[in-house]
Amino acid sequence: MVMNRRTFVGGTAALAGLALAPASVRAQGAGGTLRIAFAARGLRTMDPQTSIQGVDNWAIIHVHDKLVDLSPWRFPPEGSDPVPRLATSWERSADARAWTIRLREGVSFHKGYGIMTSDDVKFTFDRLRDPVRSGGVRPKFQNIEDVSVDGPAAVVFRLKQPDPLFLLGVLSDYDASVMSRRALEEKGEKGIATDPIGTGPYSLETVHQDPGQGVTLLANPDHFDGPPATERLQCLYIADTTARTLALLSGDVHMMEGVRSPGWADSIRAQKPDLVFDVVSPGSFFTIHPNLTVKPFDDPRLRQALFHAVDRDEIATAIAPISQRTYGLNPPSFPGGFTAETIPAEVAYRYDPDRARQLMAEAGVPNGFAFRADTSQREDYSAIMLMIQDQLKRVGIDMQLNIKDHTAFHADQNTGTNTLSQHSAALPPVPTQPIVNYLSTAATVKSDGKGGSNFSRYGTAIPGIDDMLEAALAEPDLAKRLDLVRRIEAKALGDAVILPVSTNGFMIVRSPAVDLGYKVESGYVNWPLTKARIVA
Repeated sequence: MVMNRRTFVGGTAALAGLALAPASVRAQGAGGTLRIAFAARGLRTMDPQTSIQGVDNWAIIHVHDKLVDLSPWRFPPEGSDPVPRLATSWERSADARAWTIRLREGVSFHKGYGIMTSDDVKFTFDRLRDPVRSGGVRPKFQNIEDVSVDGPAAVVFRLKQPDPLFLLGVLSDYDASVMSRRALEEKGEKGIATDPIGTGPYSLETVHQDPGQGVTLLANPDHFDGPPATERLQCLYIADTTARTLALLSGDVHMMEGVRSPGWADSIRAQKPDLVFDVVSPGSFFTIHPNLTVKPFDDPRLRQALFHAVDRDEIATAIAPISQRTYGLNPPSFPGGFTAETIPAEVAYRYDPDRARQLMAEAGVPNGFAFRADTSQREDYSAIMLMIQDQLKRVGIDMQLNIKDHTAFHADQNTGTNTLSQHSAALPPVPTQPIVNYLSTAATVKSDGKGGSNFSRYGTAIPGIDDMLEAALAEPDLAKRLDLVRRIEAKALGDAVILPVSTNGFMIVRSPAVDLGYKVESGYVNWPLTKARIVA
């Protein structure tokens, strides 16, 4: 479906006149079940190493455990360590290239799959680096040269390059969840996607036949952290904004993924003032990536014209306070992040319609050009892309948006089909991480879906930054590393292969009857619900 801004805004405005959820989204009585609704049409996978649909990660992080985690729920202060989980302690070599991780003993996998050992940890990280078995997360783990076992309760990671932030950057996100070797070998790669075996605070109880009903998880009474406060957790998938909102207003769900579009938060607050809004900051990094291998974006002048035609200040203002302006790949609040004052003027891409028209004239298309791009129906994608569509029209660029179901959008884009790709992902405060994810040749998108998030094909279509990245990863001094990171970002921006648009805080809206058990401050775009209770 080709979409424009008017059709989108009209759909969200319909909320004002509705008060009851349709029967199709009504769930069963709460009892000991905490229900949370997400903006997608169904589960894609519960395999943490192949997940590309962010909302699936809410179930993934409750079924699985990682070696380390964030403290609930915020990034650790600079210089401090994450919280031990399946790891109990760690040591690093002086050059930060060898890390010995000591494991918690006696931790059981779900459903009789035995005790977690160092062999499972080694198996997990060997799989993460295997191009046949792993998904788009693989580039994040390519600095691991070898994983060896040191008895049943310790592993040693040896790195190609020093990494003083190894724990936070590599081990703390959902994709580093420890897998059961036995379960994977028995169930196979496809089987584990809908029948996962972890060590987490919840185990999988049901994958519902109705995709909208999602999955139900059952509390693990033997979890090393103690049983969760609520017996069951149900992750529902309700793609329609109105239906999802009304499910919350009517009490059919206790929590929902908020709508990151202009005016929505004010509208729902007016209808139910006691709702609680939890927002993590900086949340997701929203970026756009022109495909360098197809017209019109094989011409750098047209890429630069597009970048100058995008008014990022207007976008951030429209979705404030959830959306914040970014200038480089790392947000201003992260180490090394460019600010309005520090970004080099020649790559700042300040909104300049006249410069955009001049570049198009130099490229031989003074009257503009057209291209087709896919986007997701999910609001944080569609709202931003519709604003960009309007902005581009002002200079004669016709971006014809094809809106897709969120799950289908990711599936297709992950095989490299989009002309102007969009990506929204939460990353740790590790300055090299967005470069590894979005700019390295190793992360290039592939037609079989086994590639990464380098949707522009930087380093493949034109020379990229791999040598500079290798030098940055080899630099143990953080200040010098940050300087190298800023140079890499400046080169990529100069080549116009990626435009950082904004950071969009991930918002969950919940009933006042739900007590999370802690305050959400910062971190990834999913957070643990093990302490959450229904109190009324």
